Amino acid sequence: MAHKLKTVRNKWLGLVIGALIVVALMASSVVYGLTSITWSTALNAFTQFDGSNEHIIIIDNRVPRALIGAAVGASLAVAGALMQAITRNPLASPSILGVNAGASFAIVVAVTFFSVTSLAAFSWLAFLGAAVASLIVYVLGTLGREGLTPMKLTLAGAAIAAMFSSLTQGMLVLNEKALEDVLFWLAGSIEGRSLDMLGAVIPYIAIGLVGAVFISKKINTLVMGEDVAKGLGQRTLFVKAGAALLIVLLAGGSVAVAGPIALVGIVVPHLARFFTGSDYRWIIPYSAILGAILLLSADIAARYVIMPLEAPVGVLTAVIGTPFFVYIARREFNQL
Repeated sequence: MAHKLKTVRNKWLGLVIGALIVVALMASSVVYGLTSITWSTALNAFTQFDGSNEHIIIIDNRVPRALIGAAVGASLAVAGALMQAITRNPLASPSILGVNAGASFAIVVAVTFFSVTSLAAFSWLAFLGAAVASLIVYVLGTLGREGLTPMKLTLAGAAIAAMFSSLTQGMLVLNEKALEDVLFWLAGSIEGRSLDMLGAVIPYIAIGLVGAVFISKKINTLVMGEDVAKGLGQRTLFVKAGAALLIVLLAGGSVAVAGPIALVGIVVPHLARFFTGSDYRWIIPYSAILGAILLLSADIAARYVIMPLEAPVGVLTAVIGTPFFVYIARREFNQL
């Protein structure tokens, strides 16, 4: 597929423009919403904090929300790009392959049966659930004479996602208190999240994002085909294992703080390829920037869809991503 940005200079320029858009959206996220806040009031909250209701909303609610939106959007998009690379499956993403569902299941088990409320515990449980779901999907996808194929991986992921989602819903039906605690979180939302929640997972997200950039050159070799990569001296098992660990850190951290937000990991990597081509040294940073843009934009829109109430941002990303998922699925099916 022809890409829009042909030269290295244009790609760097695109990254700078994208970063400026992220900053602008974060600022807009602080200002716009149910409570009317002016730009001057927002600036004064940082320079002349007076304890007013507007200033408290800005500092305690909207700033954490903007930071979490950018971090989670970037994490899910990069996790999706890595998954599509190592599985060679254009439909792969944390939501489609059951990683988000596994992380959610682990957290709901802890809330339902062990009354866990610790943010640090949520993080580790999300990582554990994401890792277990990833392992199960990979094992199921390799069964049979043909070994691992994109179609088998997608079917295995869909089955595991459905299983974990059903088990999660079953536990919530049996435990009304747990349902109240996690229902809005399960829809995927960054509303009401605190900086403490982001602080609990940001080290893992940062490791995942930086690690994805460092591994991108090896990913370029891997996507040429496993036989070719081995012929060039690459230890493909270690590259796949490293990428899988980064995916768990990124997806697990995102689910721990924002719940299972769907389809960002499918849509954004394809948009990144549209701009940059097939070089993962550019796909990874572009995915991070575009993922942050998508989630921040969806979160701002979610405040106005059913105002004065707010729609969970996961609902907006699902509405945006579902038609794109259908388009990609149809295109891949037609190429078989």
